[in-house]
Amino acid sequence: MPEPVVAGAVGFRRGAESGLMVPSVVRRADAPADVRAPGPESGTSWSVTPRPEPARYADSVRRALELIGRGELSKVVLARSLELTADAPVWVPALLARLVRADPAAYAFAVDVTAPGDPAPRTLVGASPELLVSRRGATVVANPLAGSAPRSGDEALDRERIARLRGSAKDLGEHAHTAAQVAEVLGRFCVDLEVPARPEVIGTPTMWHLSTRITGRLADPADAACSALGLAEALHPTPAVGGVPGPAALGAIADLEPEDRGYYAGMVGWTGLDGDGEWAVTIRSAEVCDRTVRLSAGAGIVAGSEPAAELAETGAKFRTLLRALGLEGVV
Repeated sequence: MPEPVVAGAVGFRRGAESGLMVPSVVRRADAPADVRAPGPESGTSWSVTPRPEPARYADSVRRALELIGRGELSKVVLARSLELTADAPVWVPALLARLVRADPAAYAFAVDVTAPGDPAPRTLVGASPELLVSRRGATVVANPLAGSAPRSGDEALDRERIARLRGSAKDLGEHAHTAAQVAEVLGRFCVDLEVPARPEVIGTPTMWHLSTRITGRLADPADAACSALGLAEALHPTPAVGGVPGPAALGAIADLEPEDRGYYAGMVGWTGLDGDGEWAVTIRSAEVCDRTVRLSAGAGIVAGSEPAAELAETGAKFRTLLRALGLEGVV
């Protein structure tokens, strides 16, 4: 097979079963064809179970703010999930094709993550806007995102939201935590590193994000630790999905989130035999198994966060997958 690569996914928790690498030797896929077969939304009935209930999630945000107020944390990302069950199997190729057509710039993926005991094949599928790290020769690029606002579709309102995001001390502070940590880690491997002084705002079909594109030149590209996968492992989890300080944030997540994240907020991508590759943060994603779809979304909690606003932010982030399923009005 020409230019083989190792591709796979790594879960959020290294010690959990879903923290294991799920490798396969593949050829990087072309954009999917125009799949016109009926998707799961065509005449399909769905049941929706939030995990946890919205009120419990808001309570977890309040508890996180207490930790921040006591100085135990500067930031923690709290996630919640929706478990959707259809009355017919979900067709992953059509779901992936709709995600790609909705946002061709996203890092789209579908990876087999079937585990023992699964009643059917399990697929991690999504369209992430966030590049964890890429490597081409000696050049590395990372593009952390942190600080978000929902996209409205109204041009004037979106201009207001972009301006508010650019001037928000809360969002800029949240973003600074993530960009600084990514720059610090890459600085261990690079002789040159370019970090913009201020973030830009980038858009997806459903969200606006503060974005910093960090580039560097590796000191020793032949070092195995400098492969795309090695760099991704050194970076994961960034404060965009964990928090600051890292160990305390991971402990808070374990205490405050009732559900294991599985592959959500991990990383998905590929690495070639030469060490080049590309890894994205596993957000805007779902695990699909037969008739069930489990999707997750998180929000960064910092001083000044409001539980209702963080709940609304996670709901907005669900829209990427819910739109692709024809269920945008569910939350």
